[in-house]
Amino acid sequence: MGKKSAATKTRRLVEDNERSYGSEARARWGDDAVDASNRLLLDLSESEFERFQALGTQINTELEAAVQRGLDPAGESGERICGLHREWLGYTWSFYTPEAHRGLAEMYVADERFTAYYDGAVAGCAAWLHDAICAWAK
Repeated sequence: MGKKSAATKTRRLVEDNERSYGSEARARWGDDAVDASNRLLLDLSESEFERFQALGTQINTELEAAVQRGLDPAGESGERICGLHREWLGYTWSFYTPEAHRGLAEMYVADERFTAYYDGAVAGCAAWLHDAICAWAK
């Protein structure tokens, strides 16, 4: 993927997110936080964008496998997936706190849109990810 292609994909991702969730995100976290997140994403290099996308896929793949195998979210797999999720957040968050990470995890089980996304292929993934983040984001 060339630089132009990565820039086009990130711009499209930001525009899609703004259309779908922008008003809600801006009301909840403020314009400055949303604008900062969008800037971080738009400023990713080609390799950073590829890593961001690969992390998202890896998180979902490992999450689905953990749920299917009945692994404990407070165990080793939960720690690993929580760490991958934290790294993934770093591409769009200008700051990180464990409290904010756990707050996001609460949304994964409280907001049906997040739950539907994570449970799309394997039921229980949103709750498992929530529990892993709550156990390991410290």
